Amino acid sequence: MLLEFKDIDTYYGDLHVLKQVNYEIGQGEIVCLLGGNACGKSTTMKTIMGVVRPVRGSVIFDGKPIEKLPTAERVKRGIAPVLEARRLFARMTVFENLEMGAYLRARGPEFEQDLERVYSLFPRVKERRSQIAGTLSGGEQQMVAMGRALMARPRLLCMDEPSMGLSPLYVEQVFDIIQEINRQGTTIFMVEQNANMALQIAHRAYVLQTGQVVLSGMAAELRVNPLIREAYLGEMQVPAPA
Repeated sequence: MLLEFKDIDTYYGDLHVLKQVNYEIGQGEIVCLLGGNACGKSTTMKTIMGVVRPVRGSVIFDGKPIEKLPTAERVKRGIAPVLEARRLFARMTVFENLEMGAYLRARGPEFEQDLERVYSLFPRVKERRSQIAGTLSGGEQQMVAMGRALMARPRLLCMDEPSMGLSPLYVEQVFDIIQEINRQGTTIFMVEQNANMALQIAHRAYVLQTGQVVLSGMAAELRVNPLIREAYLGEMQVPAPA
């Protein structure tokens, strides 16, 4: 397994947020995490990146515990976040934002290779490279945020609500690109409220409810699970007539 949560408990003060949570993300997978508001999804991402430290349990990356490591060291080891609501440096150019994604790496031929990879995945980003990031549309900002994360050359890309606030057209584009990034060899762990789209591209999924994993399995199986269809896909199960 590339990433594992083993019996993770996290708190905000006295509030118990994640309760004995276990996840497994294998090399080359797309794994999505579903759940309602305030169930612990974003806390999961913050725990992976070291913003939140678990009180109990272990976070294992590539076979080694990382729960005590600072965020920068986790990025060095190959984990990069695509943050909720993009969180770009709004007054900097698109190119400068991309540069920030590689700030822990030496500037050299690999930087140029990664930049070209980003531009090939996101032609619009290349067109806008000299534009101030804060003036971009929401969809364009999401592409820059994804490109910035890829500039860290991650083995694991952690995406927090990548479709939030996007038009349907951009949602489709973003999910297509997520699949392409995965095909190029990057493992993806994705928190997403658009369950229908997420389950279409994911290999496996977990469902989190009030800080506990209540369901997990292959994404294709969860898509047809009556509980998932009613709770997350908006399809009420109508009883058959007597």
